[in-house]
Amino acid sequence: MSRAGARSWPSWPITSVPRPDPEAVAEAVFAALAEPTRRSILGALAARGPTTATGLAGLLPISRQAITKHLELLAAAGLVLAEPGERRRIRYRVNAAPMAIAQSYLAALARDWDSKLARLQRSLDARAPQPEAAAPDPAAPG
Repeated sequence: MSRAGARSWPSWPITSVPRPDPEAVAEAVFAALAEPTRRSILGALAARGPTTATGLAGLLPISRQAITKHLELLAAAGLVLAEPGERRRIRYRVNAAPMAIAQSYLAALARDWDSKLARLQRSLDARAPQPEAAAPDPAAPG
């Protein structure tokens, strides 16, 4: 006897997880990293690995409560992931995926600008007066 689910699965619509909009991800990353304290927190996590808000408070000159607020903003941007730790403590670790998306966004932007700037340079070079060939100096030996 076959199961109904196994028999009917080919007719189910194919669904996938929607891909995030790269520009929206880049915007969230840039907004999160605009604040120096959040950059310091991210740097500490990258250098030392996963840790708690209390552990970060021991490394940085701000309170645990302030670090928690910054971690929430970094998590909302996808830059850190919260993982359950021992004794109900939450450990935070860096998530590089949004940074890679933001980096790709910047690279595409740079390519666009590079090609436009190269076109402008060629146009300016074409309009620039060409140096005239120097006439031979009659006093030169030769």
